[in-house]
Amino acid sequence: MSGYNTILRIRKIEERADKLGFMLAYPRHRSNYEDDYVALKPKDDVLPIYARDAEVFTGTLEELQEWLNGVDWARDYDRMLRMTTDKKRTVAEDKERTRQQLAKERAEKRKVFAILSNKSEEEIDLNPKGTS
Repeated sequence: MSGYNTILRIRKIEERADKLGFMLAYPRHRSNYEDDYVALKPKDDVLPIYARDAEVFTGTLEELQEWLNGVDWARDYDRMLRMTTDKKRTVAEDKERTRQQLAKERAEKRKVFAILSNKSEEEIDLNPKGTS
């Protein structure tokens, strides 16, 4: 029943990846498709520092298990040193999400103002002199 054990192993890997904010995906940048390679990508809105289509990891299941072990070890080590906590990580991720949202809104406003004033987007200044 090696097939069943492989399915269980994949499910365990998926659970671990899910806890860290990743999902399994098909590797896009692989030239040799003979081996069973998998990729890890960030889940939507979980890890804001990564682009949605970024492949954080590409390799075999064995290599993926070792990589996940390393990520778990690094997080545990940071907690032991009191360098970071889950609460601090969540606050930093929320801050990054807010920054990205504000940048997106500014770009949309700049585009709308450029259309309305018949200027290029570079000529539009959303923060006139004297205000921040």
